[in-house]
Amino acid sequence: MRAYLVLEDGSVYEGTACGAFREVACEVVFNTSMTGYLEVLTDPSYAGQGIVMTYPMIGNYGVSMEDCESARLQPVAFIVHELCQAPSNFRNEKPLEEVLEAFGIPCISGIDTRSVVKRLRESGTMRGLITDDCSDPARCAGLIAAFTQAGLVESVSTKHPIFYGSDNSGPSVALLDCGTKYNIAKSLERRGCRVTVYPCGTSAQDILAGGHDGLMLSNGPGDPADCKDIIREVRKLYDAGIPTFAICLGHQLMALATGGKTVKMKYGHRGANHPVKFTADDTSFITSQNHGYMVCAEGLPKNAEISCVNVNDKTVEGVVYHGKPLFTVQFHPEASPGPRDTAFLFDRFIDLMGKGGCL
Repeated sequence: MRAYLVLEDGSVYEGTACGAFREVACEVVFNTSMTGYLEVLTDPSYAGQGIVMTYPMIGNYGVSMEDCESARLQPVAFIVHELCQAPSNFRNEKPLEEVLEAFGIPCISGIDTRSVVKRLRESGTMRGLITDDCSDPARCAGLIAAFTQAGLVESVSTKHPIFYGSDNSGPSVALLDCGTKYNIAKSLERRGCRVTVYPCGTSAQDILAGGHDGLMLSNGPGDPADCKDIIREVRKLYDAGIPTFAICLGHQLMALATGGKTVKMKYGHRGANHPVKFTADDTSFITSQNHGYMVCAEGLPKNAEISCVNVNDKTVEGVVYHGKPLFTVQFHPEASPGPRDTAFLFDRFIDLMGKGGCL
């Protein structure tokens, strides 16, 4: 069946319907990862979005469900140039299309993804419509214009506490789930930590009452400025001085909680190949990223020092808050997918909890 991607600027791209095809409006973004499509699809930060994959063939090594980063597929649409129907890999359990169908995710294959990505890079992230009928442009435009996103963090956060590493003897860490990936908790668990994953609406009082040695603020979807209640509680946790490590959305929430600002980027950073420079020692690493908003360098509190910058566009990638046991990064040190070059930051966090001091 023919299917179409219609962008809000009126451009139309034709392909073939795949997965659990249905008409759906979404925010259209692109990801430049060459591998790791299942980890991308199960990353809660993609909730409400339609992902265009730049790599030309997707699904070639099939699916191994142990690679999932959450309990379900998170985007509302998946857009590829070629969807492989005959995967080959010793870990393969099932073809990707079967998983898309099982989780109700519509897909379009055969799309000229190079053209779509070029348009998004030139014009910026746009809303779009996945449909099998683009004969009425006014109807399509109306559906795209009506698309809104709300309550994304709450929709992907756990509804009750979850525990990792209960038999470990290391530090106790509270992980505030704003859309966390499994590998954040697992990265701590592997280092001997006892991890309690809290729902995003948990109060600072309840987290502090748990007597934890440290706090992690997770990644997640949407506009950080919409998370007003969470930001209020993050400020209380900041004031309490608990050792804290924040990733992606958590990095943005901490900046907002301390008086900083965030803005929407033209087309964001999404992929496993983004270079980041650590300014203190003039070293650079390749990182995994997935965000459409960024922390502004201007407006951060006086005790905040920018510790990392993006090599390509010089945007803020990390902040250290002097006088507090606290540091944040925009990228994903837990990878999944992506390089593990910056996994040492979890060790730095554990050292910070052990010292109980300030940066």
